[in-house]
Amino acid sequence: MRIGVPKEIKNHEYRVGMTPSSVREAVHHGHEVLVQKNAGAGIGLYDEQYAKAGAKIIDTAEEIFAAAEMIVKVKEPQPNECKMLRPGQILFTYLHLAPDPEQAQALMESGCIAIAYETVTDVRGGLPLLAPMSEVAGRMSIQAGAHSLEIAQGGRGMLLGGVPGVPAAKVVVLGGGVSGMNAARMAMGLEAHVTVIDLNLHRLYELDLQFGPKLNTVYSTVDAIEENVLGADLVIGAVLVPGAAAPKLVSEALVKQMKKGSVLVDIAIDQGGCFETSHATTHADPTFIKHDVVHYCVANMPGAVARTSTFALNNATLPFTLALANKGYKKALQDNPHLLAGLNVYQGKITFKAVSEAINVPFHDAATLLSA
Repeated sequence: MRIGVPKEIKNHEYRVGMTPSSVREAVHHGHEVLVQKNAGAGIGLYDEQYAKAGAKIIDTAEEIFAAAEMIVKVKEPQPNECKMLRPGQILFTYLHLAPDPEQAQALMESGCIAIAYETVTDVRGGLPLLAPMSEVAGRMSIQAGAHSLEIAQGGRGMLLGGVPGVPAAKVVVLGGGVSGMNAARMAMGLEAHVTVIDLNLHRLYELDLQFGPKLNTVYSTVDAIEENVLGADLVIGAVLVPGAAAPKLVSEALVKQMKKGSVLVDIAIDQGGCFETSHATTHADPTFIKHDVVHYCVANMPGAVARTSTFALNNATLPFTLALANKGYKKALQDNPHLLAGLNVYQGKITFKAVSEAINVPFHDAATLLSA
């Protein structure tokens, strides 16, 4: 199969769909890999390394989209990239379609086969292609939040861990999944006072066993969220409903009552955000202040540490990329129900239920379509 790796074009996005090592693996399996010129240069992965691994270096994205049977990316295709997709072409990348009906419509119109990293599953019910970036985003959220608490950034002027004789900041993490757990871990490492709120009692039990008395765990109710958010200096939004829009757990009315200079970091912004006052920002302009509360809502947080993120992501995606290339998309999807769960758009039809409900278009069962 001919695999295409275009350069990412989203604001301050330096990750790349395949590393030279991944390219070499694909070439070793008999595939042809086309990599756009300077696709990985921003993170020290140079064209010479890709060429040595067996890739063909291509000048433009247009040439790659025109020639490749499968496009491997990191971020969702931008509007001009959607226009370059064609019927039957495989797109393997993060999509986050639930809060983005325009992208969903463009992918449907293209006729492509769009497989989303974020909805591929594993035997344990996890999301193996989302987990590496959730780990990165969770850890980064505390860095971003600690910086945003500084006076110059509009924050309260607090040091996250305090100093002897001065209380540490109160950090509340909404969601105890992969990103929430990593956020809590980093905040505890900086000696903040940390509370995790989650609906899953078993998950709270696991976190309590893992971290002991350093971590406060609270079952999620409206009262619990209100009480803890109002007392917080930093709130991390780390909730996830796979493939669906994030629930709005913190209302605008509640934000208005928060302490002046407190900070919200919305990791869930890729799926629409879990704070009612959130809107997506970029690394070039990461924060805004609303109701005297600093909001950090960068939609591609792991892009700031693009080298770490690229290698972590490739470790997870490569087996699936090879399966799609070795078997062709139809057999690869039919053979692996976990990869099949990643299929979001198939030749003009939405095949992921949460996406169809979020954007109000008909749902089509993926397995039925593939067997037709």
